[in-house]
Amino acid sequence: MSNLKKLAGQTAIYGLSSILGRSINFLLIIVYTAYLSKESLGAFTGIYALIGFLNIVFTYGMETSFFRFSTGKNLDQTKVYHNTQSLLVTSSLILGSAIYLLAPFLAEWMNYPGQAYLFRWTALILSFDAVLAIPFAKLRLDNKAILFASAKLINITFNVAFNLLFIIGIPMMMEAGQLPEDFLGYRSDWGVEYILLANLLANGLIIPFVWWKAGFFQFKLEGHILRPMWSYSLPLLFMGLAGVTNELVSRLLFEYVLPQNFYPGLSTREATGIFGANFKLAILMNLVIQAFKYAAEPFFFKQSENKNSPALYARVMHAFIIFCSLLMIAISVNLFWLGPLFLRSPGYGSALYIVPTLLMGYLFLGIYFNLSIWFKITDKTQYSFWITFIGAIVSVGVILGFVPIWGYMGGALSTFLCYLTMSAICFFYGQKYYPIPYQTGKGLSYLVMAFGLSYLGFFLESGNTILDFFVKNALLIPFFLLIWIFEKNEIKKLLTSKNQKIN
Repeated sequence: MSNLKKLAGQTAIYGLSSILGRSINFLLIIVYTAYLSKESLGAFTGIYALIGFLNIVFTYGMETSFFRFSTGKNLDQTKVYHNTQSLLVTSSLILGSAIYLLAPFLAEWMNYPGQAYLFRWTALILSFDAVLAIPFAKLRLDNKAILFASAKLINITFNVAFNLLFIIGIPMMMEAGQLPEDFLGYRSDWGVEYILLANLLANGLIIPFVWWKAGFFQFKLEGHILRPMWSYSLPLLFMGLAGVTNELVSRLLFEYVLPQNFYPGLSTREATGIFGANFKLAILMNLVIQAFKYAAEPFFFKQSENKNSPALYARVMHAFIIFCSLLMIAISVNLFWLGPLFLRSPGYGSALYIVPTLLMGYLFLGIYFNLSIWFKITDKTQYSFWITFIGAIVSVGVILGFVPIWGYMGGALSTFLCYLTMSAICFFYGQKYYPIPYQTGKGLSYLVMAFGLSYLGFFLESGNTILDFFVKNALLIPFFLLIWIFEKNEIKKLLTSKNQKIN
């Protein structure tokens, strides 16, 4: 119980920073949908999908490898840190330079003629992200959750501030005559450009602080340390590529797969902007998963030598499913007012119906992360590639097959079906090589009921906003009752342990 509470406490700190920081960042969707065109938002969706994909290439599984070789491998943690950071700095210079030089080709290939500078900025953003990955991982490994959270919040605050300055502040000051119209070469026709520029400046400014707090590295490339780390991380690279394909391929390919005039009055890039904006509404589930991952990954590795670790992993999974199922219902039944609150311009609400499907997809991503511990602690990371590769095939196949037919829902189903497939395969092989006593029947019951209640609440309408709010949110009650029926003994045990601690 104490281990579970420790994990919950760490997750709460990481979660607070992630949810608070990303919520602040998420508010930018209000700015983007209010001040930028749907075409600019479509460009933002596509380019950031590319950034998400290339982020995996730039870090190539070294973050997880750093955790593994800093714990339980009889290696000096400081030497592992120096070598890993040195390797990532070197590779980032090489990969970043390659993308910088290929920027004109990328601009033409992705239908941004004459805008090669977008991809030069992308190269710098990717390089900055990569050289921050291991210092941030070291803060997590050292249990410096508050410092980690503070650094993340500072970075997000910089990003938001620059976005507001470029998109709202400078134009307002120009209009009021407080700044000249040619102030620093400001261009009123830029949209996604200023989003990228804000990201670039925010990441560049945070590097010295994070390096200082994590500990400046000494440049070392020692083969006896890096060779086994590379062997361990190489399958994780391919797993990451397949995984990010699953997560981002719908937003990356949507513009190019959707038939012209599928949605009357919208270009394919504008429809991509609507699709991407509604994807953002599923961010709360992704935030919880990210916060959980920050805390759980080092925690899982540290518990791996404990003989009771399988039972602990099963309890963590069960608690995760219950909490995330409740979250999915709560978000889905409140989309009728959350959607218009965040998506400010007309037209964005036309894709709101895909959000519950996206939430379930992200929930299965979290389940997969829980399940994947078996191949990480048994060093069978080669399985990660095949599982995620199959998921990628499912994802791409659904995109190509269903987006031309179902549009937005086809894109959402790619996320849902690929993570469902990956979770099922990972569970099957995990129980074969590292059995964990998951409460599978209960977990599936919660998921099915949560998904059904989510869509019931979404489509339930009376025409009265106040009445809708209470009726829709009342759908949480049967789920709470189901939890109490199945989990009352565990809940009583948890409450008893708390009372004993207080006394």
